[in-house]
Amino acid sequence: RIHEVMDEVLELLLDLNATDEQFESPTLFCSGRQGTASYSPDVPGTDLVPLFETILNYIPAPEADVDAPFQMLVSSIDYNEFVGRIAIGRIERGTVKQNQEIAVCNYHKPEEAPTKAKATALYQFDGLGRVPVTEATAGNIIAMSGIGEITIGDTICAPEAVEPIEFVKISAPTIEMTFSVNDSPFAGKEGKFVTSRQLRDRLFRETLKDVSLRVTETDSTDAFNVAGRGEMSLSILIETMRREGYEFQVSPPRVLYQEIDGKMCEPIERLVVDVPSDSVGAVIEKIGSRKGDLLEMTPVGERMKIEFLVPSRGLFGYRNEFLTDTKGEGIMASVFECYAPMKGEIQRRNSGSLVSFETGESVTYGLFNAQERGVLFIGAGVPVYAGMVVGETPKQEDISVNICKKKQLTNMRASGSDDALRLTPPRQMSLEQCLEFLADDELLEVTPQSLRLRKRLLDHSARMREASKKKGS
Repeated sequence: RIHEVMDEVLELLLDLNATDEQFESPTLFCSGRQGTASYSPDVPGTDLVPLFETILNYIPAPEADVDAPFQMLVSSIDYNEFVGRIAIGRIERGTVKQNQEIAVCNYHKPEEAPTKAKATALYQFDGLGRVPVTEATAGNIIAMSGIGEITIGDTICAPEAVEPIEFVKISAPTIEMTFSVNDSPFAGKEGKFVTSRQLRDRLFRETLKDVSLRVTETDSTDAFNVAGRGEMSLSILIETMRREGYEFQVSPPRVLYQEIDGKMCEPIERLVVDVPSDSVGAVIEKIGSRKGDLLEMTPVGERMKIEFLVPSRGLFGYRNEFLTDTKGEGIMASVFECYAPMKGEIQRRNSGSLVSFETGESVTYGLFNAQERGVLFIGAGVPVYAGMVVGETPKQEDISVNICKKKQLTNMRASGSDDALRLTPPRQMSLEQCLEFLADDELLEVTPQSLRLRKRLLDHSARMREASKKKGS
């Protein structure tokens, strides 16, 4: 459908108010699978030469002064066990040589004296790999080792010309979760790394390459507080550790508050959404219920760009609702704006949990009786333990269910008693959905093969005692 797609692209550019220069930009017709490119939709390509020629003809070469003093902004950080932190960035000006003396400074820390270091090793990028070099000039993207405490936003420059490059300040963490050793009855069955020492080493190693992450130890040797910039950054860390073979459990996300001028303040995010026009009402209503303030609405073709100021805790669990309300066509992005006084209570969850009453394997008969109470998260033949959350109930209190209960067999039979039991398909929960679902008294058990929601207190009678204490107080 090449010609149809071309028309759709032009219509999209019209909707986005593209400039004349953008309309007249060259168009190529490529196949990634076949590795070909051509100038015409009707003439099949034979190689990628047209693509490379177009890049050379239309994209200007980087303009940089090779003879000026060396200067480079660190835009990314990598870590290697042998050489430590590796600074990655584009050389703005000048030339750098291996073992050259350098100075490190930061635009947002003018009071601090620049630190002296040496460019121990230099690497240039070749495809996905790195190639050691002895010299690199302005315009090249390089990796440099030899600087111990380097971080994103630092400027590396020649000692005789210390000039920091302006850079957006990295925001402090706004939400926190507790990562702890898995202590469920199924602990150690699926994971490769399960001890507190292995968990601690992995979390602190992550801070060496992720400068927005903060890990602190707690009173317990088995738990660590991990603070980051939003739910998504922490969920990426959780998923990465899962794939590496780690087994652990995490608490619900919580906001980091600050006391400013005697008032308790919470982080506020500037939320920008791009949605179809027919979804605007639903989005504004949902953000309003989460204490968000509408700032600006801008029509862009058949879509609407809307800006809000909304508390960080108001965005917990909203992403999936947003995709549902916009039929999967919405785009949302948020950035930390400021701290502001608390905006009142935001109701996170109106439902309760279906909690397994005993340890065993789920059976159809028990699940059939439990599904009348709510929506199930698991099917038949799944190992469960007492205190594990197996579903959601529309009632606000938790309900204990026995999904391991088998049908008692007797010698009495009645017509219809042996009809096949029909189970509603269980709701499959992703990592983000599990984190959004968690109540304050629940944890998420994370293993390489499973995601299990569970109560913090697995014993039913212990939970009842704690609930009665809360009611009494």
